[in-house]
Amino acid sequence: MNRFSAMPIDQMEGIHGGAVKLAGAELGVRSFGLQVLDFPAGFAHYPEHDHSEDGQEEVYLVLRGSAEFEVDGEKVPVAGGEMLRVEPGYRRRLDPGPDGVRILAIGCALGGSYERPRDFRLAEQR
Repeated sequence: MNRFSAMPIDQMEGIHGGAVKLAGAELGVRSFGLQVLDFPAGFAHYPEHDHSEDGQEEVYLVLRGSAEFEVDGEKVPVAGGEMLRVEPGYRRRLDPGPDGVRILAIGCALGGSYERPRDFRLAEQR
């Protein structure tokens, strides 16, 4: 394993038509999940979900644009430079703002070790 890794976000392997960049896999991160989410304005396909089964806590950092998250029915607006943390058992979804949104999503199971889901591995590792 290299001591460090660096890569431009826009050169990272993506899934879902490039909307999800596999940042953690590309950089070789092993201890937590790390993705970059790029959604245009009006994107309505981010799935509502929770992490009650895997116990994963998530932090979302809006890099540019804005989004409105819905966390267990509560609307939470988040703009560029702002962060949102969501505990594992709470349902969440997001709607991009009028200029779209780029988000750094970070997650790991509370008190546990991280195992990258198959869908979030690089193509040659799936």
